[in-house]
Amino acid sequence: MAFDVSALANYTKENEALLVTSSVLGSKTASLIKSQGNVMVGVKSAETINIMDTDAIFQAGGSCGFNASGSTTFTQRTVTVGKIKVNESLCPKDLEAKYLQKALPEGSRYDSIAFASDYTDKKAARIAAQLETAIWQGSTGSANVNLNKFQGLVTLVGSSAVEANNATYYGGTATAITTANVVAIFDALYKAIPATVVAKDDMTIWCGQDVFRTYTIALKNANMFNYAFDGKADSEFFLPGTPIKVVATPGLNGVNKIYAIRLSNMFLGTDLLNEEERFELFYAKEADQVRFVSEFKMGVNVAFLDEIASFII
Repeated sequence: MAFDVSALANYTKENEALLVTSSVLGSKTASLIKSQGNVMVGVKSAETINIMDTDAIFQAGGSCGFNASGSTTFTQRTVTVGKIKVNESLCPKDLEAKYLQKALPEGSRYDSIAFASDYTDKKAARIAAQLETAIWQGSTGSANVNLNKFQGLVTLVGSSAVEANNATYYGGTATAITTANVVAIFDALYKAIPATVVAKDDMTIWCGQDVFRTYTIALKNANMFNYAFDGKADSEFFLPGTPIKVVATPGLNGVNKIYAIRLSNMFLGTDLLNEEERFELFYAKEADQVRFVSEFKMGVNVAFLDEIASFII
């Protein structure tokens, strides 16, 4: 609601020019979905993913005539967006008794805030980080206000995916993902991927950064140095011996769930492309406050549940 300066002592000369912001996690999953072009724009409430399927029934040839067989079906899955806003009011006068006073202009009225660029960069990054978690862990029944605006992929996929024996992997029953069992778990998930999609170029295994680190430690301990990272640590690399990319996402941190989902099977709905990155910072003269306003819509879904494999504890 406002600046919280309770943790700061009253002003003593400090380096007022240095304001270090902590790093936050970006919305990695959303950017990867956008890279596939699977973004539904102009969604005010809900929009369908329209799916067509058809079979091909072989008949004996070598004779004249026509015998109709087979069918083509149309189905739909719905992307329902959550309507989200972020509002904060800031009173620059709260800074007068702290070292931050040196960043204030002369006079007793302020129509802007100091370090506005640092503030808006951090706020936008925080929004992206919270969206990344919601894309996976969102549930409209959650008590967490940052997670209950739309259904995330974990909720949407549920138990409908092909599971690698749920908590049982090939070799035993897992109650946690550890360096002792993580290799077997990933192998089990790989084996559980439906044969119809396992060879697709965009097949991706998604896990939390915590599980990703456990997996890379296990590979190192097993002297499997033939794997290579594509990018920086806690990012992604190919599942050893396969062309399938393993992607670490902060959205799955702490949940002990791993998913194999094609990028082309994931859809993102929004009202305006990159709307979550837009904001306004303005002076509200009637309240003598600087206000931050951001508002956007976001939702996700998948098209084909039967093409997804998961490992869930």
